[in-house]
Parts: sequence; structure tokens; C-alpha cells
Amino acid sequence: MRFFDILVGAAAIGSALAAPAADAATSTVSKTSKRAGKKFKFLGVNESGAEFGNKDLPGTLGKHYTWPVHSTIDTLVSNGFNTFRIPFMMERLVPNKLDGAINTAYAQGLEDIVKYVTSKGAYAIVDPHNFGRYYDKIITDVAGFKTYWTTTAKAFASNEKVIFDTNNEYHDMDNSLVQKLNQAAIDGIRAAGATSQYIFVEGNSYSGAWTWSSSGNGASLKDLKDPSDKIIYEMHQYLDSDGSGTSATCVSSTIGAERVKDATAWLKANGKKGIIGEFAGGANSVCKSAVTGLLDHLEANSDVWTGALWWGGGPWWGDGATGYIFGYEPPSGTGYSYYNSLLQGYSP
Repeated sequence: MRFFDILVGAAAIGSALAAPAADAATSTVSKTSKRAGKKFKFLGVNESGAEFGNKDLPGTLGKHYTWPVHSTIDTLVSNGFNTFRIPFMMERLVPNKLDGAINTAYAQGLEDIVKYVTSKGAYAIVDPHNFGRYYDKIITDVAGFKTYWTTTAKAFASNEKVIFDTNNEYHDMDNSLVQKLNQAAIDGIRAAGATSQYIFVEGNSYSGAWTWSSSGNGASLKDLKDPSDKIIYEMHQYLDSDGSGTSATCVSSTIGAERVKDATAWLKANGKKGIIGEFAGGANSVCKSAVTGLLDHLEANSDVWTGALWWGGGPWWGDGATGYIFGYEPPSGTGYSYYNSLLQGYSP
């Protein structure tokens, strides 16, 4: 999510973002209305916490950052969700330099939540939430990035329910560099012995689906190579005016499907698979129609779209009127309260 690169900690969230009240007339959809013939492979939620306090490095557990909680995973799995993206900070996992030694305490936290998610039969996406930066500087050390990924992937090489996300939302970078970093990540992951897992690659310009071709991502990333042939192109799509995901107001009731049509055409033309790795809408009827249209479009084109992940859950988002506008933390996060019944209808 675009505004995340300026967050300094959980305390900034509750006061900066206020959730709208749910529209009682549209806040629920019958759980019995699930459609037959499910087509998504992945449906899930981003579970934030370990990437919080990104200006406080390495930071202190419980003060600057936290880990997702098991009870949330239990609830969402019971509701039909099968995929959880776990954002974390590269600098906390491998501090000081890309080819350095791993921080065992932080690594244990990541391994523990990944192990718990996958023990429930769900997929865990390992997501360095760094926007193509390391200590706030654009990553240009391609060889070091490959080594970083080899170090990271070794811990998960034997777990087929783990998915590797090369980096969250590269932006304001040279497209050729983004391509090289994605390829280095693929090579590093496979070199670690993780040969059977999916790899989610992301593009420049915050990996937006609506600008996938116009930003140059389509041209620069279409020739990525994976010996295991398990690349999925992760794109993000928000429905506010600038596509940043910082407003609960959606452009229109049809903007969801409209914003991903170009990316759908690119995936089909190039024989690729994609996923919407972040999406959300405000708790109002216009956004609900837009979100429904987005998911219906993805499902109708499930030959190329593998699913979608809501942004975002996590124990520090808060809830109710003082919580995060899209918060998907049970039992009372704004997004969870308003959208859970709808999203359940798309469960794999």
C-alpha cells in the first residue's frame, strides 16, 4: 500500500485514519449465497504488523512492530480464506547489508507465523514490504538482492505452502532495474532449493494493475524466467481517485472491473498468470458494488487471474470509528464487518 512507506509506527494509524460507519442495508450478504463452481486458487488477507515502525530499525517487538495473531488466522480460515500475505521488513530479517547474516530472533517470528498459517492448510506469502528500498535507498545491488533471497528462502525451501513475493510495490525506479531485481530474486529462491513454490513478482509504479502497460511493466517483465515455471504476476488495485488506497471513497460503482481490464488483456496476450495482491474499498454501497465488480471480473477471467487478497488485516489496525478504513481484523475491523460475507462468496 502506497502510504505505508511513510508510516513510523502503529500509533500513527488510529489518529490519521477514521473508518466510515457501515451501511446497514448493504453490510451483509447471506453466507448461503455462495456461487457454485469456485474459480479462484487464492483468496485471502494481508496480515500486517511485522512491517510496522519501518522508521524504527531494528525496532522492538511489541512497541514498534508485532506479528499476526493465531486466532485471526483461525477465524479467517474457518470463513473460507486460504491465503495470507505476511509483510515484514528486510532490514529486520537481514540487517546492515543484503548479503549479511540473518537476525535469528526476527527470523524465528517470521518462521513461526508462516508455520502456523501453513499448518492450517493455507498458503503463506513471505512479503518483504520494502518498496524496492533497503534502509530507504533504492536497491541497486542486484547480486546482493539475489543473496538476500537465497538466505531468506532457505528457511522455507521444504514447505510447498509458502509463496515468495519478491518485494512490495517497487516505485520510481528504472524499469530495467526492477526487471533485474525480480530475476535475481527468482534465481536466489531457486538456488536455495525452493524449487516447487510459487513466486509472485511485482512491478514498478506500485505494481498497479491499472497502469501495468502504461508504466512499462508489461514490456519489461514479460520475459522473466523461472526454471520451475511458477511465476505469478502480483498487481495491486485500489479504487479511489488516485489508486493509492488512502480514501474510502471509490470513483464509481464500476471502477473495480474497469481498472483491471487492461491487465487482464496483457495476461491473456502474453500467456501469464496474475493475482491482485492488494485491493480494498470503503464501507459504503458504491465501493461494495465496485469491489463486487472487480471480483466478478477476476473470477470470469480465472484462466489468467488466480485470486485476490484484501488489504489489510493485523492486530494493530484498530477497529470501529477510530480504526483503519479497510481493517480486516476479526471480529470488528471495518472491512471485516462490512465485506466478509461478500468475500466469502468467492472462496476457493
